[in-house]
Amino acid sequence: MRKLDVRQDPSEIDLTPMLDVVFIMLIFFIVTATFVKELGIDVNSPDKNQNVKDADKQSIVVQITSRDRIRIRGRDVDFRSVRANIERLHAENPEAPVVVQPHPDSTSEVMVHVMDSARQAGVYNVSIAAS
Repeated sequence: MRKLDVRQDPSEIDLTPMLDVVFIMLIFFIVTATFVKELGIDVNSPDKNQNVKDADKQSIVVQITSRDRIRIRGRDVDFRSVRANIERLHAENPEAPVVVQPHPDSTSEVMVHVMDSARQAGVYNVSIAAS
């Protein structure tokens, strides 16, 4: 009579090395995730003591409506002529900052376009205000 070999069944797979690799990868991702720095736009909110009406008289206010229409000093401005209008107003008052007032339903693309146009016009003091 033959003795049966008591060996592992060849269909069983040893999962220990795979678990070791998974734990090493998990530790690697946890350690590297703490060093990832997200980029964003710095937003300076106005002081609560500052009078808003006085600031509006001294600044170039660009309003963005809910339908992404751009208004400067109460009149509609074409998307392509924002820079020219800001340059003209900046020439009249070189110390005036640009204040962008986006509507909550407007897209960020239009707001970024207005901010870029202001910087191209030579105005680097650009802030965002709630409308």
